[in-house]
Amino acid sequence: MTARLPAVAGYAEFDALHDRPARWHAPLAALAATLGARLLQQHADGTVLVGSVSGGRILKLYPPFLADHQRYEVQMLALLHGRLSLPTPQLLDQGVWQVGQQGWPWTLMRKLPGRPLTAAWPRMTQPQRCALLHALGTLVAQVQALPLPAALRAAAPRWGAFIGRQRAGCLARQQRTGLPAHLLAQVPAFVAGPLPGGAHVALTGEYTPMNLMVRGPRLAGMYDFGDGLVGPRGYDWLGPLCFLAAGQAPRVAAFFGGLGERLTPARRLALLRLLLLHRYSGLPVQIRGCDGWQRSPTLAALAERLWPLA
Repeated sequence: MTARLPAVAGYAEFDALHDRPARWHAPLAALAATLGARLLQQHADGTVLVGSVSGGRILKLYPPFLADHQRYEVQMLALLHGRLSLPTPQLLDQGVWQVGQQGWPWTLMRKLPGRPLTAAWPRMTQPQRCALLHALGTLVAQVQALPLPAALRAAAPRWGAFIGRQRAGCLARQQRTGLPAHLLAQVPAFVAGPLPGGAHVALTGEYTPMNLMVRGPRLAGMYDFGDGLVGPRGYDWLGPLCFLAAGQAPRVAAFFGGLGERLTPARRLALLRLLLLHRYSGLPVQIRGCDGWQRSPTLAALAERLWPLA
């Protein structure tokens, strides 16, 4: 088995590689060996090439066209480690692995304890879920209260340019991801409306069950910050509000209680606009736990269904 990686120019070529773990096992093992480690397990559910390696560590290998994700993650790991009420990975090393004509950035970090929230959530009771969402809101508020380092701001895409690109491609993306036709027709006018405002903060892009660790019913850690941004706080509220709280008034209230914020009708509409403009917007996946959302007659009605006021 070769330790070479194919040249990749964009998402299509990288996805073809990522979806066949046998093709990147030997290269990731070879990189680990140069760092004095053994590859123990590949994690094919990551967005980049990820493996557990000896010494209780995680090795992440980013395709060259996502070098900005590695730069942002390095800055976020430095910002968060040891400053929150629960652990985030400790950055141990980082660099660029030259493969042929391409440089593949990498990071090496400590592995977090616990189990993924995705495994624990289905067995949790409603009170446990509400308690976890309250704790998650508190965690988000802690992150967003941290000073914004100049290096992190420099590593992030410009918010205005990012939103401009998202607005330009929104209709095509929502059609591709399966938004119902009657809602799709409302998208252009709707997303032209006001978005959440306020001071810009560090955004992890996550707080989803795929990137949270638990011990029992309690949060135990979070990871994966490569696709973060610098922008208004509401962008990072969407992960919990969609994957964990959609359609459930007590859970929505618990999350906002932890944030120390209040959900209003106007804020709810602005959050739905931001969801439609999200980097990974795909409502059939993100809000699939909210039964019947597809039958909402308007996008405004969808916002009410998704995030009912307590």
